[in-house]
Amino acid sequence: MLRISDARLDYFMAEDVPYVDLTSMILGISEASGTMEYFSREACVVAGVDEVARLAKNAGCTVDVFAKTGNRIAPDEPILQVRGLADNLHQVWKVGLNLLDHLSAVATKTRTMVDAVHEVNPQCEVLTTRKSMPGCKDLLVEAVMAGGAFPHRLGLSETVLVFDHHMKFLGGFDEFVKRIPEFRSRCIEKKLFVEASANQARILAAAGIDGIQFDKVPVEELAALVKDLRAVNLHITLIAAGGVNPQNAAAYAATGVDGLATTAPFTAKPIDMSVRMTAE
Repeated sequence: MLRISDARLDYFMAEDVPYVDLTSMILGISEASGTMEYFSREACVVAGVDEVARLAKNAGCTVDVFAKTGNRIAPDEPILQVRGLADNLHQVWKVGLNLLDHLSAVATKTRTMVDAVHEVNPQCEVLTTRKSMPGCKDLLVEAVMAGGAFPHRLGLSETVLVFDHHMKFLGGFDEFVKRIPEFRSRCIEKKLFVEASANQARILAAAGIDGIQFDKVPVEELAALVKDLRAVNLHITLIAAGGVNPQNAAAYAATGVDGLATTAPFTAKPIDMSVRMTAE
């Protein structure tokens, strides 16, 4: 899975525990031994397990993992069990819970969309956009991958995707089309993709563009458009974007596109999770 550094995990802990667990100290229970078990009150796809396990180990606890990131679990099924001193357990408790319930929510919503899409079009993939909360990209990418999707675009340095704003600096769409051979010669190791309307897509396909991301083309128009574009260029990559969500993902996939670019998983409601803590 994704590489998350220890420094990143230390930051999560420091944010919630800048100095000490004052409550455990005041109660005089810091050195008492105990066990903490994370579980979900609802069925879900879990994510963030490796990070929580590492948080606990870095805090001096021992960990038993029962459900790996990407696993489906039933209500009340344990995810992982942590053993250690009460002070350390309470420091890990809420940080770990927040990671699990937020990331598992994203993974679960993602899996719902992926399953719906693959049922009607196994060759179509769910692709999550870079419209995620700044500072959370690494965790969210891991969560969507746990749910079976792929990151659509990790950043501006990764892919060449031309939008209408770019074309305005070139003199407009027609001027961009004229210069496609020039632009392709400058990105020989990358594919040249363009976000386009239905009419623009037909022109771009004839001009030999590598891929098209449709800008909010209604699903009822898309199937015929995909067929037209494939007739011009069988190997062109087609991605539907704009308003793709769990309710319409299957309909978009059924049009024959190669992928669905979506932000929907990032707005998932946290899974209802909790811990059982016992003293030894």
